[in-house]
Formats: sequence, C-alpha cells, structure tokens
Amino acid sequence: APSEVLVAGGTTLSVGPGGGEAAAGVIPPDAGFTVTQLDASAFALSAARRRLLDHFGVASLEPFGCEGLELATAAAGAIVGYLGEMHQATLPQLRGLHTYSTDGFMVLDAQTRRNLELFEGGRWGAEDRSLLTVLDLTQTPMGARLLRRWLGQPLLDLDELGRRHEAVAWLHEGGVRRQRLQDGLKQVTDVERALHRIGAGVALPREVVALRRSLERVPALKELLAEPGGPAWLDAGLLPCDGVVSLIASAIEDDPQGEVGQGRVVRKGFSAELDELRSASQDARSYIAGLEARERERTGIPNLKVGYNRVFGYYLEVTNSHLDSVPEDYVRRQTLVNAERFYTPELKDYESRVLNAGERMEELEQALYRQVCREVADSSADVTGTGAAFAALDVVVALAEAAVRHGYVRPSLDSGDTLAVKGGRHPVVERFLPSGAFVPNDTLLSADEQLVILTGPNMAGKSTYLRQVALIALMAQVGSFVPADEARVGLVDRIFTRVGLQDDLAAGQSTFMVEMVETAAILHHATNRSLVILDEIGRGTSTYDGLSIAQAVAEHLHNDPHLRCRTLFATHYHELTQLADRLPRVRNYNVVVADEGGEVVFLHRIAPGGADRSYGVHVAQIAGLPRPVIQRARDLLQQHEAGSGSGARSAERGRRKRRLPGGPKQGELGLFAAAVEDPAALEALRSLDLDALTPLEALNKLHELQRQARGDG
Repeated sequence: APSEVLVAGGTTLSVGPGGGEAAAGVIPPDAGFTVTQLDASAFALSAARRRLLDHFGVASLEPFGCEGLELATAAAGAIVGYLGEMHQATLPQLRGLHTYSTDGFMVLDAQTRRNLELFEGGRWGAEDRSLLTVLDLTQTPMGARLLRRWLGQPLLDLDELGRRHEAVAWLHEGGVRRQRLQDGLKQVTDVERALHRIGAGVALPREVVALRRSLERVPALKELLAEPGGPAWLDAGLLPCDGVVSLIASAIEDDPQGEVGQGRVVRKGFSAELDELRSASQDARSYIAGLEARERERTGIPNLKVGYNRVFGYYLEVTNSHLDSVPEDYVRRQTLVNAERFYTPELKDYESRVLNAGERMEELEQALYRQVCREVADSSADVTGTGAAFAALDVVVALAEAAVRHGYVRPSLDSGDTLAVKGGRHPVVERFLPSGAFVPNDTLLSADEQLVILTGPNMAGKSTYLRQVALIALMAQVGSFVPADEARVGLVDRIFTRVGLQDDLAAGQSTFMVEMVETAAILHHATNRSLVILDEIGRGTSTYDGLSIAQAVAEHLHNDPHLRCRTLFATHYHELTQLADRLPRVRNYNVVVADEGGEVVFLHRIAPGGADRSYGVHVAQIAGLPRPVIQRARDLLQQHEAGSGSGARSAERGRRKRRLPGGPKQGELGLFAAAVEDPAALEALRSLDLDALTPLEALNKLHELQRQARGDG
C-alpha cells in the first residue's frame, strides 16, 4: 500500500484485478497512491549504484545483499536521489539497506486479503470484525505494526515457523511469565518512531526520556527470556544499549519542563558552562526579586514597584504623588499619566546579566540537546535492533495470549500436501457468538482428496467454512496457534479466493466480468502448493452458462498437471456433485440441514455427500420478503421443477414433492385430489395459503390451475 510511486518519465501504471499486479495502462483514480515521474537517468544503474555507495560510505553493496541485483539497485538509487533533491532532511535517517524477496512469503493479493477479512471485515468494513483485531493483543505500536506485517506476509520457511511456534508454545505454557512480559512491554514506547523523530531533529525531550526508560526495560525482559526453554532468538535481539541509556540519563531531566532553551531540559551537572549561566541568572533574578523591598525602605516611598516589559526591560515605578522622594541616582526611563518609571545603574547591570545569561543559556541548552540527539542517532543501529526485538517479543506474547483466551492449538507444519483439520473454527465469527455456540468442522484436503464440492442451502455456513479453512492455514504460517482441536498443514505457497459478488464500475466491468477475471487469475497463477477457495463460480450469468463454466473450472483444477491444487468449491449447482463419480480426487460434502415439519434448521455441520435442496425460498422468507412474494415464489418453483430435465434436478424435484417447506404434509390432499390429474397442479393447490390471498390473486391462481389441468402450459 504505497503512498507514492516513483517511475521513469513516460511510464504509466495500472492496478490489476483486486488491486493486485501493476502493468502498463492507466492509473485508476482510486489507486490510493500518487505517481511521481523522474528523469530516466535517475534509474541508470551506474549512477544509482554510485549514489548508494556514496550515501552509505561503503565500497560494495554486497553487505546489503543487492550486489548484482540490477533492478533493485536502480530502484534504491533512484529513491536516494529523489530524497536528496526533495526531502534532504530525511536522508540521514537512511542508515542501512535491506534486500528481501517475496519468494519467502505466501502471496496474498488484495482480493484474498479482503475476502478473508484480514484487516477489516464485516459488511461495511468494520475493523473490529477482522482477524487482526482478534489477534492484536499487543502492548506497543511497534508490535501492532509488526503483527499486521506478519499477517500480510505468512512464511514459507519451516525453520523460521518452527522458531515462532516454539516461542508461542513456551509463552502459552507459562501464564505468570507471559503476564510479566506484558507488564514490561506496557512500559515500552514506540522506539521506531522515537528514533525517526530523533534522527529528524524534531523529537521532544519527553520522547527522548521515554526512549531511555524503554531501553531500561531490556535487562528485566532478558532475565525472563533466559528462563529454561526461552526463545534464544528473541533474547539475542534485545541489546541493552547501555551507552544510549547513560547518555540520556546524564543529559536530560527525568521530567523535562517546557521547551528546550528554557533551562529546564538539560540535567544539572551535564554542562559546567550551563550550570554557571543558570547560577548567574538565578543570582540576578534573586537580586531583582528583593529590590522592591530594599528600595521602599531606602526611599520611604510605600507604593514603589519593580516591573518588567519587553520594550523597556526592568524599571522602578513611582506615582506622581511621591516624585519628590525619588533619589538622585534614579534615571527616568518612561513617563506615564499618573507615574514615572526609572532605572538605576545597578538595576541595569543585573538586567544585563539576566538577559545575557538567558540568551546564552537558551542557545547552549538547545545546542546540548541537539548534540545528545545526534549521539543517540549515531547509535541507532543497536537501538533499532532492540526496537525490532521489542516488536517481535510483543507479537509472540500477543499470539500466545490469544491462543490461551480463545482456545487455539499448535498446528503441525510440514512440506507435504495434506491439509487436515479436526474441529476447526472461524477465528472471527466465533468471537461474536455466545461461548460454545460455534459449530466446529473437520477438513481433509490431500493428494487423494484434492477437490471438495461443497453443497448446501444459503445461510447454512458454506462461506464461513471456506474462509475458516483458509484462515487456519494462514494463521499456521504466520506462526500463530490455530482455532481447532488439531491441525496439520502442508505449506501453502498462495491462497486464492473467489468469493462474493461485486462489480467495477470505474473499469466498466460487470459483476460477471469481475468474477471471470479473478477466476482466470487463479487458473493462470495457482500451483500444486496453492489453496483455492471458490464460492459460487458462474452465478453471475445464465444457469446453463454458469453451470458449464463452473464444471469446466473444477475439471481444470483437477486434471491440469500443473495445478491439482487443494480446492474447496462451494456451489448451488448440484449437478457438480456428479464429478465425484468420474474424477478420482473429487469428494462431495454438504452442510447438514434438518427439515422438521416444514421448519428448516441450519445445523452448520459439514458431512460427506451432496445436498438435495437449496432452500432459497425459505431464506427469502426469513429475510423478510412479503408473504405474497414468498407464496408466488413457491408456486413458480414447483412449476419450474415440474418442467425441468432429468438428472440431479429431477431427483431434487422428486424429493421436494415429498415435503415442501411451509406446505401441507402427505395425506392431506382434500376433496380435489381425484379431480386434478396434473401432479404439479395438485402440488400448487396444496401449497396455497388461502388466508393470505386477495380475491384477485385467488382468481389468478384458479386460472393457472385450470390451464395446467387442461394441458395448456
């Protein structure tokens, strides 16, 4: 999510489907970033390389890992050149260069991030219903930022994941230890931000003191991490930074008051010159403070006052009624309506001492403060490393706390192709249900059970189930424990999701076009290590077109030797369940529904086999559609099923005849059973709700039944 993109002159960019890959084209207005065009020479390799070498003061880029990476070197050199021209004050903050490759991370495009609701969720993008919110029990801003980065970049390195899981497990087991670490982290400031502001020369004294107090927490945290079984990689990253702590402690007051230059920021004893100036200023101010009493006693003027203003400085004010008592050493400074203002040579001398000491003190304190900040910035490498260790420790402690609070278990990770989950739950949905209300489900995807066709009614939980499987895999590869009784995850290189209906009006793409573009991206980029989540492919077009596309996609995912990726395919096209009869790695599962006396109960349980009904009219009813609309929909559904073809829909039609939600039970045929020959007309007659029909609707129904009985269509 860049805020600004630098490109060579003449280059244009476009944001791909779902905000993904860039390509030549037009930048959409909602891209979320600005584009700055630089002269093409800014990206010239030789100049860019020289710029980097000069900036970092090195002879080779090899220590940074980008020696020989021409495009990376050109890009980094262009950035340094741009900052040197436009934001020169920020250049000193660039103290190192880090090269990384996305090959080490699971790829998550913008569409997948949105569909899995990683960072914002709910119908209106509510942040409190995202995975980040559930897991974010961090104590520091650094930890919160790092957790967000971990969630956006799940790992593919089994060794690194093992270290993360070991650390979470160690903290999961020790409740007291975990609480003490949390208490310590609460006292840690945003070290990264503090260093940034110190390096830029804009840090407030309180921020510098907060940095010192944060670094002072290192020994106590290291002591806790040194306990048996503690994660050595976290312990090693926490550097005490004693030099920085000592410098700040000796230079800056514990509770600095006011602005730098007012004499209340730099600690007494840090600078002898500053201490002398403070003493001189204090002595002069003390003399002036006692001057009024002394002069009243000496002159006998009872209402004599000592005052100060920026124009005339210090003065002695005497009212006109006592001017006769003014001593000869008083020099007139200002005449007022009712008084005269004077000064004496001695007062002028002390005033000079105060003002000169104040100006010099302000200059000196500011210079000393800047010096301290520069020295802290020069030691930023160690402090930055400690800040990163603070953040990592914070994230690991937060993941352990989340595991304890929400009942997560440690997953087993390997390089195999099996994704097996027992008692899996959706980490976000379960948080908004009463305790124990969420129905857990099992999942098995492997080389033998590669593609699951999931059928079932609307609102039965298919989409929740699809997302929970993807989230469990993602959480495992972040280093988190997972919401399940048991989980085994073969590493997933990429998660693809095609979920939900949406159009792209700005790009002139219809809902169906967006759906097809996203599906095409999956088929072109998935590998046999990927996890694919498909929800209702083909529903944006006509029934037979959609069914054909859905079947072709499923067959391609199964048959193409370059794909054969683990796939969950939810659909209302019950015909797709027939794929299990002829494709060896396809399995049918359905979401179980109980139909009790016309009342539909969603059990949210996944079971083997295909579903026989979709219950769409029932869902429409509980959604609040008017009763006449629901009744009409039932009638039309019966008519469509009566005229449908063979296969799965005929079987479904036969099952519907045995029991229709909201209709009469078998055996309740009434007086018209013998008179009606067409079964569809009989079924329609059975389902009529006479109390809800208006006279006009009743006549229309009677007319339709008559036409059916005559065979008129």
